Amino acid sequence: MGGALVDLVVWARLHPASFDRWLAPWLRAWRRRWTTYRGRNWAGVLADCELVRENRRTGEMTVPRVLRVRSATRSIDTLYVRMARGQDLRTWTDRADALAAALFAHRVAITKVRPAVLAVVVEREMPFPNVVPAPEIPSDSRDVDLSALDVGDNEHGGPFRLSVVGKHVLTAGASGAGKGSLIWAPLRAMGPLIRDGEVRVSMIDLKGGAETERGRPLFARYATTMGQAIGLLTEVRDAMKARQELMRTTGIRSLPVDRDTPVELVMIDEMAMLTAYGDRGDVREALRLLAEILTQGRACLISVMGYVQEPSKDVIDVRELFTTRVCLGVTAASHVDMVLGDGARERGALADEIPGDPEHAGIGFVIDSTSRLPVRFRAAYVSDAEIDELVERCHPWARPGDVVDMPLDPFLDDEDGATL
Repeated sequence: MGGALVDLVVWARLHPASFDRWLAPWLRAWRRRWTTYRGRNWAGVLADCELVRENRRTGEMTVPRVLRVRSATRSIDTLYVRMARGQDLRTWTDRADALAAALFAHRVAITKVRPAVLAVVVEREMPFPNVVPAPEIPSDSRDVDLSALDVGDNEHGGPFRLSVVGKHVLTAGASGAGKGSLIWAPLRAMGPLIRDGEVRVSMIDLKGGAETERGRPLFARYATTMGQAIGLLTEVRDAMKARQELMRTTGIRSLPVDRDTPVELVMIDEMAMLTAYGDRGDVREALRLLAEILTQGRACLISVMGYVQEPSKDVIDVRELFTTRVCLGVTAASHVDMVLGDGARERGALADEIPGDPEHAGIGFVIDSTSRLPVRFRAAYVSDAEIDELVERCHPWARPGDVVDMPLDPFLDDEDGATL
């Protein structure tokens, strides 16, 4: 026994990364199951939260039993609990706040995993005490996986990844919530493919380019007015139709990602300016084009990433066409379910409770596609200097290793800013 303990200490000291990945979660789960989630302590917590059932005939008290404990990080426990007879999911979600207080936890999220069994996620403390650094720019395009771009950290200690191929991504967040992180971090993560012409980025920024001008050399198309935006969307729609015809005539079902058929990535900063607040005729045309691209583009390597403060249907009429939705800090509880789906807030996606200060910028929630649980993440912070580095290394004319100062004007073909 003593030798085994010595071995564990040596492993933890010499190889902390592998120890934290393979053994530490098991040890934490074992300890917490036997000290916190079992016996009188657990029964007392549930009794205080009115989650213990009394049999009226016999007077016997039934305590919901913990079947399994997982502890992926120091701050997150996931309990698999068998409910008492007569309980349902709402019985528990209605008492989630009380349960969090009784466990001295920051947050509790609850979802049903199978009949009579719940997954109870106990967030013991804020999992992101520090800013997440910007992702490194890969040295080679072969190192880029467009289906899993590393753009931050999740609350379980792993990477937070986004797919920009075969997906459309909608990010909602109040002013100052960190939407810029989810513009620039993905661009850094895919930088070599932009440089090599295998990803072509089109940017629409109807706030006059205030947020995106710094990265302008990265963009194959750039629009800062409604007229330019409609022209840009028309070009992308026409490219989509041409690819559909190519696929039909050649009999292929999917296109390779290369210079001949690059991924067309349309990024729209503050979508409400495009879809709600402009001239009515222009808005209708923009919505028509955008809906066409969102419904047909994914098979043709055309993806859209949209960013919005107000996610209501009146503002984002095409909200349901985005296949991946991300919710940063928002100003209203109703916004959470608008973005992440009905019941997301009830299951623990408390995005409206994220403080709006810079210390919490970039923190938000996504829905795990397997468990349907909300997962908290923090997107990487990208500084102005790191945007400049991205432009210098990865503008479409750069070669690997080049650091070249390029003028902005080559991207314009007229004085009004119409793009190539």
